[in-house]
Amino acid sequence: MSKLIIVDGNSIAYRAFFALPPLSNSSGLQTNAVYGFTTILLKLLEEQKPTHFLVAFDAGKVTFRHTNYKDYKGGRAKTPPELSEQFPVLKDLIRAFGVSQFEIDGYEADDIIGTLTRIADEMGNFEVIVVSGDKDMLQLASNHVKIALTRKGISDVEMYDPPYIMEKYGLTPNQIIDLKGLMGDASDNIPGIPGVGEKTALKLLLEYGSVEGVLANTDQLKGKMKEKIVEHADDARMSKELATIFREVPLDSPWEDMAYKGFEKRALAEMLHKLEFKSLMEKLNLSGSDMASQNQEPQADIQTIAIEGLQQLAEVTDVLDDVQSIHVEVIGENPHVGYVLGLALHTDKACYYVPFELLKEQSHEVGLVKAWLESADKSIAIYDQHKAEIALSWQGIELRGISFDVLLAAYLLDPTESALTLHGLLVKYSLPSLKADEDIFSKGAKFKIPAIEVVSDHLCRKANAVHSLLILMKQDLQEKGMDQLFYDLELPLACVLAAMEHKGIKVDADGLRQYSVELAGQLDKIMRSIYEEAGMEFNINSTKQLGDVLFDKLKLPTDKKTKTGYSTNVEVLEKLEPYHPIISHILHYRTLAKLQSTYVEGLLKEIRPETGKVHTYYRQTIAATGRLSSQFPNLQNIPIRLEEGRKIRKFFVPSQPGWSILTADYSQIELRVLAHISQDKNLMEAFLNDMDIHTKTAMDVFGVAESAVDSNMRRQAKAVNFGIVYGISDYGLSQNLNITRKDASTFIEQYFAVFGGVRRFMDDVVKQARIDGYVTTLLNRRRYLPEINASNFNLRSFAERTAMNTPIQGTAADVIKLAMVQMDERMKKDGLASRMLLQVHDELVFEVPENEIQVMRDTVKEVMEAALQLDVPLKVDVDTGSNWYEAK
Repeated sequence: MSKLIIVDGNSIAYRAFFALPPLSNSSGLQTNAVYGFTTILLKLLEEQKPTHFLVAFDAGKVTFRHTNYKDYKGGRAKTPPELSEQFPVLKDLIRAFGVSQFEIDGYEADDIIGTLTRIADEMGNFEVIVVSGDKDMLQLASNHVKIALTRKGISDVEMYDPPYIMEKYGLTPNQIIDLKGLMGDASDNIPGIPGVGEKTALKLLLEYGSVEGVLANTDQLKGKMKEKIVEHADDARMSKELATIFREVPLDSPWEDMAYKGFEKRALAEMLHKLEFKSLMEKLNLSGSDMASQNQEPQADIQTIAIEGLQQLAEVTDVLDDVQSIHVEVIGENPHVGYVLGLALHTDKACYYVPFELLKEQSHEVGLVKAWLESADKSIAIYDQHKAEIALSWQGIELRGISFDVLLAAYLLDPTESALTLHGLLVKYSLPSLKADEDIFSKGAKFKIPAIEVVSDHLCRKANAVHSLLILMKQDLQEKGMDQLFYDLELPLACVLAAMEHKGIKVDADGLRQYSVELAGQLDKIMRSIYEEAGMEFNINSTKQLGDVLFDKLKLPTDKKTKTGYSTNVEVLEKLEPYHPIISHILHYRTLAKLQSTYVEGLLKEIRPETGKVHTYYRQTIAATGRLSSQFPNLQNIPIRLEEGRKIRKFFVPSQPGWSILTADYSQIELRVLAHISQDKNLMEAFLNDMDIHTKTAMDVFGVAESAVDSNMRRQAKAVNFGIVYGISDYGLSQNLNITRKDASTFIEQYFAVFGGVRRFMDDVVKQARIDGYVTTLLNRRRYLPEINASNFNLRSFAERTAMNTPIQGTAADVIKLAMVQMDERMKKDGLASRMLLQVHDELVFEVPENEIQVMRDTVKEVMEAALQLDVPLKVDVDTGSNWYEAK
């Protein structure tokens, strides 16, 4: 028998969006709904192995039901833009999976699903599973059709067939319609009969069978119930009609269209890579090679010379002056712990491969090659200078003389491009292709280094690819006016970052271990408080045991229990906090437990034994805004809102006795950039007069004097100020402030009424983006917006929000990068011993000897505040201390 899976697309997307925390890729697109939906889709494919698969979507807001009842679904809140923007991407991903999708004007997804399940019932040769979060679907259950209802997020699914519906409700599937007719459905604005809930409706149906049966026997009813049913009889009939899924939608050849034949690797790999769903790519065994162009020509044969011994190395030293491009192959994602496999050096006549093991030997030729690598007099191109510099620095070699980096250039030319691999760049520029690394080395447990002939050929092709891309990309940078950004900022920054990361920052490991013990003691104390409140001991980390304690023993309010138990996620617990003191203890316990495992224990694992430091790896080509991204470990993500989290900074200390940690933090840099770009008089006035911008905003928006601004008003103003920078919606602001979407919308409108210059800037930047197809920062960093003129409202809306916030966020990112490059130059020029250690968002961290503290305080403030000239002053707060915590 064939098996058909039908997914209620809108329902599952909504559930995924509200069940998962906000997730976004480096281009700023929120992806939580897409990710949650994809995990469900994958689970269904793996577990059910369908022969046919369909996702049904609502085609629009207006259906035939609105003709009969104009207020149908009228009470629903507007879909948050953070969700609606994900639908086009979701649909593209579904197509990449090879799964069919239907949407038909005038009908809802329910009607498509109802029609298909009816036809499947009539045919009798299909087993059908309908996946939805909507209880209305239960009316479709039959001998051939099961309904899988999601409960508590997206992973908990309850399977319904007619016997189970009878067991649970005492109803047949068809009576589910009568249930809705009597009790209504607030989510669809179906009225039902006022005062009749599920319990009463079930009782009436068990006795009278249907809405019509209840209405025909009103004489047997009594009191107010009888009055309500008689008075609202027409509403009950209409509600039943509205709740009835229409099962006669015109569908042409659906079975052939729904046949599932698997996915096409290239399309799916490209989509998952773009969305940055790395774990799903690994799960599906997809790699960069799967994104290869089907029609790409192979790279032409090249003359490759593999150097296999010291005697041959003289061939390389003779041509060093002729080398035009180089490739340094670093094995491993983290260059601080990876190893250098070898070098490939391209000249016009041949390409030479030198295994790095040879350069560990002692010989005159080895010395010449190393000296050439460290010489600043040469001018060569490379792919990923930053990674190569770090890896070679751990081998005692300082790579110099890099004049062009094709990875950095590709990132600047299009920061939203997902395929920044050499192979992807060759495809983009229609140059002969290159095999993916996975095809040469394999990956994971299968990784191995092949024969030297294979390695030398592959790495020499990479060096040649760099040379092939060089001229084309130089020309692109020049045509787009990004030469200065590339040569004066990003290229020198790569050197600054590599040196900074190699130095690392010292961590007091003993102190951190002691703090771990302290946290364990706090956790134990909180655990005892939880046990005392619960009146028993149990496993707090067990969702089932915790749910049983909260809802069965303590009788806290909850939704109905499912087969897998109660949900105890953070959203559920936060809603329960007013009801019982145990909830605050549980939330605090979870926060400290994560702090200890993820940050304290995690940080201890990252300390390099030979240095006593952590050496983070800043990714320069990840974020579309131009921001740096930190890995191994992520030092930009240490939680500091909680005091216990801030304390972790105590264990970041100077590497020399008597030295201090100095921090320099830009104050509200994004809002200052916004003031400059928008030329809004109120914003500029606040910064020119050194006013607290959040107090000033509260004064203007609420129309009160400075003395009347309370902490809550300032908090709301702060949320709006920063929300505007990030293109926040009324939904997002309502979540941040725990207010209604209507109030949030009013607040945003009040803000724009006061800060009219900001609104004009946002309107103007969107208009110009529609003409240009991109937006720029003050330093001419571009971000392309291909969907800015899309006919699809959701795609266009996301592009518009990106157009508004990119010039602000991107310029702020440029400013601190400028400050890093300029500070590095200044410290070298002045012969200072101080060292730059970290960049964390808008903050720079240094270690400073005692005799340089004052000069560094003055120099850092001077350089950072003058990094870029704006019409409002940049302001930097400088502090020092014996550790990072004290310096804040």
